Amino acid sequence: MSASAASWPLTLAQDAVAYWIDAWQRSVLMLDVMRERSARYETHAAKLAPHVLTFDCELMLDGRTLPRPVNYVLVRIKPPKGVTLDLNKRPFVVVDPRAGHGPGIGGFKPESEIGVAFKAGHPCYFIGFLPEPIPGQTIEDVAIAEAVFLEHVIGAHPDAEGNPAVIGNCQAGWAVMLLAALRPELFGPIIIAGSPISYWTGEHGKNPMRYTGGLLGGSWLAALAGDLGAGKFDGAWLVSNFENLNPANTLWSKQYNLYANVDKEAPRYLEFEQWWGGHVLLNAAEMQFIADELFIGNKLSRGHLATSDGIPVDLRNIKSPILVFCSKADNITPPQQALGWILDLYSSVDDIRVYGQTIVYAVHETIGHLGIFVSGSVARKEHDEFASNIDLVDVLPPGLYEAVITPKSDAEETNDLIEGDYLVRFEARTLDDIRAYGGNDPRDDREFATVARLSEINLGLYRTFVQPWLRPCATEAMADAMRKLHPLRLQYEMFSNKTPYMQAFDWMAKSVRDARLPTPKGNVFWQAQCHVSDAIKTTLDAYRDARDELFEATFHTVYGSPLLQAIVGLGGAGDEAYRPQPITAAHAALVREHIAHIKQRVAEGGPREAALRALIYLRMPDGAIDERGFNVLRALRREAGKGYTLEEFKRVFREQFLLVLIDERRAVAAIPGMLAKEPDLARRMEAAVRRMIDAVPAKTEEAQARIAEVERLMALAVNEADERVAEVGHKQPPSGALRRARIHVHAARAKHQ
Repeated sequence: MSASAASWPLTLAQDAVAYWIDAWQRSVLMLDVMRERSARYETHAAKLAPHVLTFDCELMLDGRTLPRPVNYVLVRIKPPKGVTLDLNKRPFVVVDPRAGHGPGIGGFKPESEIGVAFKAGHPCYFIGFLPEPIPGQTIEDVAIAEAVFLEHVIGAHPDAEGNPAVIGNCQAGWAVMLLAALRPELFGPIIIAGSPISYWTGEHGKNPMRYTGGLLGGSWLAALAGDLGAGKFDGAWLVSNFENLNPANTLWSKQYNLYANVDKEAPRYLEFEQWWGGHVLLNAAEMQFIADELFIGNKLSRGHLATSDGIPVDLRNIKSPILVFCSKADNITPPQQALGWILDLYSSVDDIRVYGQTIVYAVHETIGHLGIFVSGSVARKEHDEFASNIDLVDVLPPGLYEAVITPKSDAEETNDLIEGDYLVRFEARTLDDIRAYGGNDPRDDREFATVARLSEINLGLYRTFVQPWLRPCATEAMADAMRKLHPLRLQYEMFSNKTPYMQAFDWMAKSVRDARLPTPKGNVFWQAQCHVSDAIKTTLDAYRDARDELFEATFHTVYGSPLLQAIVGLGGAGDEAYRPQPITAAHAALVREHIAHIKQRVAEGGPREAALRALIYLRMPDGAIDERGFNVLRALRREAGKGYTLEEFKRVFREQFLLVLIDERRAVAAIPGMLAKEPDLARRMEAAVRRMIDAVPAKTEEAQARIAEVERLMALAVNEADERVAEVGHKQPPSGALRRARIHVHAARAKHQ
């Protein structure tokens, strides 16, 4: 028998002793972390305005003082030490979701949406909320309050170039879009991160949350929860829905990761749980609106939502650029729900342009829903690029683009034109690129329309036969007791210092830390623990998959039934209410008038307009705009003279884009004449265009041919302008060279015409 074979019983015994000492110590430390979590929960809940912002802030406006009071507030975020703000830059306003948790996730850590905006030199504001709603407040009241907040921010920055950039996180995304459709003049670029707007859309075999409303029989349960809550809806139920999506994480992985790595995991765990456990309340009417109009009715996405005054909420009214950020790994807001509204409202990219809209989307491959807001790597890459290039987003011509972010190459000669560690490029896309992510077919939409009809019926039955006798029985004391007994709150109470047995873990944990003996990862019992954990997680994942498949099959069986669809009134003209609204005749006539007006301006403008037109013409074959080219355009804007504001630059840039798009040949042929109007400025513009060409090399043969064409036209135009100045100055007839140059220019113009 070998020595190693003979010693294995001793080695096994040593591993067992080491593992069980470590396991006991980890158990004590974990229970102490749970005790600390409960203490933080109690301290956080006792605050008047609990939040998890890591930045200092000061109150600017309190929504409770408005004519239609709400529990929302506007605060100014104070820049941390070492940050210098540029008051000429547009402010950023971050709006957090009221989806069960408290506010602050947008500034949860230094590397966050607020942090990267500060890094780019922008002033920052935050719209948050208090845990208790104002009695009687509605979603419409909240929108009115947020409009007042934005007006205040705009007034506080009179020298800023452009209106505020507004970030709507998760559920705040649809709230921001709703307000922007009603008050488009208040907004600069809009960033909606992880925001579900098209609630029906998804893929078969995925996105099980969208089936929940149908499987529960509609929104009557939201009304029941509101009535039992004495007119308030407990946000803890929304959090429960999120947790039910991933039982492996909820029931096992989250706590096991703390137990297995308690020496280093505790700070991150406590920080996150402080936000995750900060449950807030909504008025029952607010939750009913969200459930009926958005979750089940899907009315915002399809243009069928209206205010209490009958004003339609049409997302096509938004004039600011919209940047949609989502992830393929997000099981709460998958790309189909984040982007599906584009397919609901438009039949082509030309439709988007007709409404003068600019839509940009960025799709992450692996990050989960919460990572979109709290991940440091996402903040350093995506959010940093969005913040540092927000002016580029603002001046993009109307259309559909994808933001493609790639690491900066050390060998790149134009690195001085790239801010940060990444290069962002906006590539032109079509609606087929959105469809490629998957979505509904007409049969799916019909099933969800059936859910909406059945929900209205069930809600009507509940309000007629149950609500009248239930409401008088539901007291505030009973509602408060039910909230305290919610399972998500009980887990904090169980480990509270108020319980005698938990108080002992404070001093026990201190003793354990002094004598800590972590087991090596090669310990056979540690490895067995890991295998058991993996098996539990696999089992729970298998349960989740089987449950989701059952739910999906049940949904399609029930709501795909022609009999049920006929009973609820779907069929023929009944389907029209669930189809997107077409372009109105009045809007089409307005567009035709606008196009005719633009065509009349084909020869108007001077060298700066000619330079922009030339650059647009050059880059159209590549179908992309990146930050290097935009930084050259910034220099061109500065060289164009004082008083050329960002808004003016945006207007001219978009007008030149439309001219090239509508009548390319005439637009290009007019470039030499426009340059010749101001010879000195023309030379500077020609140099700027050459820098642009050098900064962003052409990718296609067509683009290279256009470069040669534009260079020839610009050179001839500048030469003609120079000789025209000399001719006027010396009163001499044109030279042979001048005559030949003019012949070339006229020939070039004739070719284009």
